[in-house]
Amino acid sequence: MYRILIFLFCIQYTALGQGLQNSKVETIIEESIALRHKNDPRSVLNTYGFTTYEKTVITDSLGTSTHSYLSEKVSNTTYTTSQGFTEDVIGFQLAGFTKIRYEVLAVNLQSRSFYDEDFIIFNTRYAGILSRRGLKNYNYVIIPTTIEDEIRIGFTPKRPKAIPGLSGFMILDKETLAIKNVEVSLDDKIKIKLNQTYIFNTEANIYLPENRELFIDKGDSDRRLSFFGGRISIGTLQNENLEKMITKKYLVSTTRNSDFSLKAKEKKVQPFAITVSTDAIKQPPSFWQNYRLEELSEKDKRSFSEIERIIDAENIERRLGTINNFSVGYYSVNFFDFDLTYPVKFNNFEGLRLGLGGVTNSDFSKRFRIEGYGAYGFKDKEIKYGIGGGYLINPKKDAWISLTYNSDLEEVGNYAYLTDRRVYSLFEPRLVNINLFYKHRTTRTNLEYRIAPKLLSELQIAHRRIEQTTPYRFLNDGTEVTDYNITEATVGVRWSPGSKFMNADNGISEVYDGYPKVTAQVSQGINGLGGDFGFTKIGSKVFYRLDRLNKSATELLIEGNVGFGDLPITHLFQAYPNAPTKETVLQRFSVAGVNSFETMFFSEFFSDRLFTAQLKHRLAPFNIGKHFKPEMVLITRFAIGDIRNPQDHLDINFGSLSDGFTESGFEINKLLFGFGTSFTYRYGAYHLPNFEDNIAFKFTFNLQL
Repeated sequence: MYRILIFLFCIQYTALGQGLQNSKVETIIEESIALRHKNDPRSVLNTYGFTTYEKTVITDSLGTSTHSYLSEKVSNTTYTTSQGFTEDVIGFQLAGFTKIRYEVLAVNLQSRSFYDEDFIIFNTRYAGILSRRGLKNYNYVIIPTTIEDEIRIGFTPKRPKAIPGLSGFMILDKETLAIKNVEVSLDDKIKIKLNQTYIFNTEANIYLPENRELFIDKGDSDRRLSFFGGRISIGTLQNENLEKMITKKYLVSTTRNSDFSLKAKEKKVQPFAITVSTDAIKQPPSFWQNYRLEELSEKDKRSFSEIERIIDAENIERRLGTINNFSVGYYSVNFFDFDLTYPVKFNNFEGLRLGLGGVTNSDFSKRFRIEGYGAYGFKDKEIKYGIGGGYLINPKKDAWISLTYNSDLEEVGNYAYLTDRRVYSLFEPRLVNINLFYKHRTTRTNLEYRIAPKLLSELQIAHRRIEQTTPYRFLNDGTEVTDYNITEATVGVRWSPGSKFMNADNGISEVYDGYPKVTAQVSQGINGLGGDFGFTKIGSKVFYRLDRLNKSATELLIEGNVGFGDLPITHLFQAYPNAPTKETVLQRFSVAGVNSFETMFFSEFFSDRLFTAQLKHRLAPFNIGKHFKPEMVLITRFAIGDIRNPQDHLDINFGSLSDGFTESGFEINKLLFGFGTSFTYRYGAYHLPNFEDNIAFKFTFNLQL
């Protein structure tokens, strides 16, 4: 109704009158933005807290006898200037489930405040209505009201097709221009209505957010609204049998904040964005009576038993665990998670490589883990294997100590960071093109320790016996060495200042993937203790991603590496080349890597000092059809490096990157079943005489599970 009022009000004005109206309302908005430091509780108060009750239901239609999904949550929420908002979940129940589904707690249904630059609805960002970004993206209009101490302002997106926005109205206090109420509607592929109301606190003389309501009508849209870590989606289910649990029409969520406290908490604020109490799922009925906005309806009560019946009959809890593990590269069978990166691989040295491996899960033990794998290469006709185990010495710090032994292959010049998260792909793009490996038998012990939620560390002490697979000699102090031993101590850290983490019984997990991500690592080779060489290697990298409201994104990855001492070729650095050493463009047609140099040939350059930078700009997806939305990515890469004593590396020829290597190109992804294509051109100091040698034409593969 209010949208009709906005429209009727607008058309009553002449062009001159409308210009005056726009000028007046924009002045009000600008003044309100300027006064955020007096009206936003986060700017006025160093700390405050409140209790939050939240109820969410999903139902196939409003007239059915039971819901498809029902959850209740009670949290003690605290804000501090140092930590931001932290949430201590003291009560939680999800109809039909006997254990907490922690991924549900990570879903951001809607932002807490309309003072933010961005406002989030079900993990989708929109321009904030009371922000500098909002001024650029919204049309504002004053709506007449009979309430003297209020100003009612309507807003609609300026370019809804290019940059999705919100429509609705906000009520401001006439004297302070603080938000008192906001109502929003969004009629796009899905229909959304939400309302936030604020209560005036006389002690602080500001308005605090009190109630939030959200209604989503998904209709026939194919957009995913995921509660279970992105794996189970309303209306786009990965498994048809799960449709009995979650159907596809309406979501209703109500939230109430109460018991506001403006004083600092006596106990120390948890450093995690979300902390789940061990008793949260065990709360008695009397607990919930204290927090509910109203009594559960008969439909609510029937839903608990009906959803439980379906979940038990279909074994949903176990299957959800299997689906979530599959998304990160594991397939669970009872107490063992099979690693899906092992079964099938291919490279130039081993040819077809078949394997099997994995690790025990918490059903085996919450404190112990046993891991292992075995593989066979049909070209080199050799078996590779690994075995190990670990013990969780401090659950609060995610501290594991482990011991492993591997007999396998490694790419020459590969530099891996200990703290990099596990990245799962159905296959490894560069692996099929690598032509230079070394054999190793490695014994190592690792200590993983989370110094702080956003700061992960790992220490490794390893001994490697290395054997060359191709002719190579290293001249070390006048002595030629082919096979050698390396004893090495490595310490690495990973800092994620923009991410948010949850601490619960199942461990520490990332609930918001933020940027930048900073990684640093130092390795010390020991001449002694079974090692033949003394050296030092230092590496660091920074990754940043900027997502825009029009669904485009820019990514920047910079990395620097330096090494000192006796470094054989296996321990030099390379810029992740991905061009097979073949004559024609079509013969070099293969799979593009994620962060590799597509026109740089394998073994073309090695360095003991190396700097690389990669810039990617992802355009907004092309909305060609319902299931056809290809994406174009513009890419530029640069590398510069050098090596001190190239003459010490015998039987192998390679160059220096001292003049700087550049390549640029583009990818068109998701053309068919996750497949796309890429084109890259090599130019600058290392431009080759034959034009076609500077071109890399490959296919890409992007599949999000």
